Amino acid sequence: MLSRPVRLIVLLATGLGAVAGLGHVASVTVLARPDLPPTAQHAYVAAPVPARAPVAPAPAGEPVGVPVVDPAWVSAHAEASGVPEPAVRAYAAAQLAVDNRCALGWTTLAGIGWVESQHGTIGGRVIAADGHASRRILGPPLNGRGAVAAIPATPESSSWHGNPRWDHAVGPMQFIPSTWETWGSDGDGDGEADPNDLDDAALAAARYLCADGHDLTTGEGWAAAVFAYNHAQVYVDAVHAAATSYADRTT
Repeated sequence: MLSRPVRLIVLLATGLGAVAGLGHVASVTVLARPDLPPTAQHAYVAAPVPARAPVAPAPAGEPVGVPVVDPAWVSAHAEASGVPEPAVRAYAAAQLAVDNRCALGWTTLAGIGWVESQHGTIGGRVIAADGHASRRILGPPLNGRGAVAAIPATPESSSWHGNPRWDHAVGPMQFIPSTWETWGSDGDGDGEADPNDLDDAALAAARYLCADGHDLTTGEGWAAAVFAYNHAQVYVDAVHAAATSYADRTT
């Protein structure tokens, strides 16, 4: 068990949903996207390429301290990768916001975003320019039934998902409220840390992945970081397949 809060293992790779427990896998099922190449389980020769997005001059009126990603780069990489522009921008800005020594690639965040919620588009949703999905994205109630942990809601956590009794994972990167309390971030400088906002959730995920000091330029270090984010080998495999595919498409 990690000393810091552990994320809920909720895999939304297919729209069917697959659930495991906290800190260990009870049972998970991930059906990979058909056009993403398979990856050998437990063996990562190299991590997905951690290419950095270019920074553009901040337009007048933009929040201070929020990286501004070159719009032309965002548009080109969205077209090449198939990832919506708001999601590419969110992942790239999060990459630029964390310490360079972390060597986190925007494609790794994109791999996680695909597995968790198809970049906020799961179930026919549309991701808006402000990073919010057209409908709220919630995991199943964490009521201890089947393969999920039992996490009672609090008045504060209920404000994110509306269930007064049990918590849910929230938003396009599927944070549970207790983890968001520690890692919640304001990725777009609007003064609010909102797990339903992909800009904020991507930055929180980037901070989480970089927190343990893993060398993300190596296959072993990269896999360890993603496994810390979600304790399931099948999850690591799915993220690796997606992230590698995005890196290949945009190289």
